[in-house]
Amino acid sequence: MVPFAVAGLVAWAVAGLVLLVFFRDWLTATGHENWLSICLAGFLVGLPGLAVMLRHDANRRRRRANR
Repeated sequence: MVPFAVAGLVAWAVAGLVLLVFFRDWLTATGHENWLSICLAGFLVGLPGLAVMLRHDANRRRRRANR
């Protein structure tokens, strides 16, 4: 599951950077500045999810090693 979490984090970060660099004026003109906040929130919410998945995988490896 970790690769999915990392892919999601990368997708949110890339989407936010693309919007910031290439579409900033359009976002401001159309009143969609909150899209940048949505990308930031998606990235930040993904960080604890990634931490949970890393911990889960570590615990699973530890349990398998103890068998």
